Amino acid sequence: MAMPGTARAWIVVTAVVAGPASAALVLVAVLADLDTAGQAASVAGAVVGLLALVVSVIALFRNGSPTAGARSVQSGGVIGRAVTGDRNRLGPATPPVPPSAPASPSGNAVPSERGVSASGGIGQAVTGDENEDA
Repeated sequence: MAMPGTARAWIVVTAVVAGPASAALVLVAVLADLDTAGQAASVAGAVVGLLALVVSVIALFRNGSPTAGARSVQSGGVIGRAVTGDRNRLGPATPPVPPSAPASPSGNAVPSERGVSASGGIGQAVTGDENEDA
């Protein structure tokens, strides 16, 4: 599974910041005394802890939605007909599902690969390859 570019960038930034900070703390321990090194490490730990708290709160409240699987269909409403896959030969579409259709049991689930999810009803879902309508 490929890592998104943003995640890779944050890993690089973390390594670039953490490496020199660790080296600085080791130098303080070697060149100064352990009391000074302990105080410096305590302050650094508190700063990192507060930054982690800020990042956690931002991640908790951001408006991003989970990513659906490849070639999947996800709707906040009603899906009349959803077709995924290759070389499907289907006849005319079925009539659309009325807006008053009951909600699907999956609720707000994010579909996996070639999955179909809707907060409203789903009239017809065809997944896979080379399906034929009889």
